This record gives sequence, structure tokens and C-alpha cells, in this order.
Amino acid sequence: MIDDQLARAHRNNIQRYRHLLQTSLTEFERQFVERRLNEERSKLEMLVSSLSNEVHRDQSGGPDSHLSQIA
Repeated sequence: MIDDQLARAHRNNIQRYRHLLQTSLTEFERQFVERRLNEERSKLEMLVSSLSNEVHRDQSGGPDSHLSQIA
């Protein structure tokens, strides 16, 4: 659940930064927003990748697969 909230927050931030890039910005502001956009994309990619790895590990009977049986 927390992971879903984090992913949603990152997607919302990405959308917000994309919208800002469509407005009139100084070069300094544009660079800042682009940097933040790239950071948010990177964080979202890492989160999605880690979630995908957890699901794969659980399905393959990895070391944490017993946790899904407890929950």
C-alpha cells in the first residue's frame, strides 16, 4: 500500500513538472524543473523495478516467498 502511494506521488510529480515545462520559464527555472523531472522518473523506475523483483522473487519461491503466505 505504501508502495502504491509512493508510485502515485511520483507520477503526480512527473505530471506536475511536465505541465510546468509547458509554461514560460527562465532558463534557470527550466533546468531546475527538468532536473527534478528526471529525478522523479528515476525514483519511479527504481520503485517499479524493486516491486517487480519482489513479485518475481515471491512467485519463484525466493527467500521472501514465505512472507506472502503470512499476510
